[in-house]
Amino acid sequence: MCSVHYNHTLAAMSGNDMMAHSLTLEQKTAFAFVGMLLVFLGLLIVRCFRILLDPYSSMPSSNWADGVEGLEKGTFEYALT
Repeated sequence: MCSVHYNHTLAAMSGNDMMAHSLTLEQKTAFAFVGMLLVFLGLLIVRCFRILLDPYSSMPSSNWADGVEGLEKGTFEYALT
């Protein structure tokens, strides 16, 4: 009732026939580009997790208000400088 057809051509191919079915230059370039994007994504994920685990290590130790003298914190002029 149900007929199943198997394609045995790949198993019976010689070495020269297998070279004909290799990837083209465009496919190799696309795979290389996708691979580089995945590596970049992995690095960004690692960096984000490091910042989440220790957020204060990435901040500079100096205060952003250093150098503002003569103004009180909380005043309007202090916020503008």
